[in-house]
Amino acid sequence: MGPRTRIEFHFNVHEGRLHACRLLRKVMGQGLKSVVTGEEADLQQLDQLLWTFSPLDFLPHRWAHQPDDGSPITLAVDPAVLEPGEALLVNLGHGVPRGFESWTRLLEIVTLDDLARNAARQRWRHYTGLGYSLGQHDLSKGSA
Repeated sequence: MGPRTRIEFHFNVHEGRLHACRLLRKVMGQGLKSVVTGEEADLQQLDQLLWTFSPLDFLPHRWAHQPDDGSPITLAVDPAVLEPGEALLVNLGHGVPRGFESWTRLLEIVTLDDLARNAARQRWRHYTGLGYSLGQHDLSKGSA
């Protein structure tokens, strides 16, 4: 078994998809690839936002079912259908992403609503129950 997945929670996020766009822009600027997972409706909204969130930036992306065109960002309802490689896995969903343990790094984005918080607590317990050491970044304590 290779190195364990590094898991980090970003919580108290005001707007999850916008936060994801900023993170994806930063990761892309470092020459790295990202895969974003979550509910299809959230990913469709993110798809639109990736085109429009910044007048200066376009974040090239594709859906997992489309041919790999080298885009740095892939949207996948089920990330287990992809080869993890060195990409960052970003979870916008409420469940544990299938196959997360194959990825080098998993970033969990947790918004302020109660449903998201409760689901994140369950994921936190799941990961710690498997022996993962989790990182956390509280966005209420600064800008990001």
